[in-house]
Amino acid sequence: MIRFLVKNSFIIALALLFQQCANSQASHPQKSNSMDTTTNKENNPAYSRTDSSPVNLTDDQWKKVLPKDVYNIARQKGTERPGSSPFEHSKEIGTFYCAVCGNPLFRSDTKFESGCGWPSFYEPISKSSIIYIADHSYGMERTEVECGRCKSHLGHVFNDGPPPTGLRYCINGVVLDFEKAQAAEKKYNADSADQKPAK
Repeated sequence: MIRFLVKNSFIIALALLFQQCANSQASHPQKSNSMDTTTNKENNPAYSRTDSSPVNLTDDQWKKVLPKDVYNIARQKGTERPGSSPFEHSKEIGTFYCAVCGNPLFRSDTKFESGCGWPSFYEPISKSSIIYIADHSYGMERTEVECGRCKSHLGHVFNDGPPPTGLRYCINGVVLDFEKAQAAEKKYNADSADQKPAK
């Protein structure tokens, strides 16, 4: 009898977990498979790639300025469908930013192929880029990672990554923006030229 109850409890728990994953994905469109994340952020007053001050908006304010898929993951702690992010297998060189607030999160040289279905990194840009929170949901012991600036849900970190850190930051691609290194260098050079005194 006990074996029957344990078996049925396991099956029910597994079914509920799969239903949660399906529900979190079915009603929310995914980000397009384009690496171009220079989308218009003008309606988001919190978005800045240079301002590092904390962002504190209400849930209603976030709902008004974020696309539905980003809001679902970032503010409601959803999870995108595995394998759906164009960033998972990307080899482009550049910087990954928080799609919610523009905070720099990861450099592409810390990205690696983990095979988990989501973009994976072994180290954030800085210690203040990420906030770590104990996550006991679904009966698991995990560590959630949030953006250090706006406290948006990014994903989780695990202790099965490559050297030198041994960590795997498993991040939802929909909450990432990406800027190619050449574009960043070009912008930097243009800004520097504008600031030089005329001769």
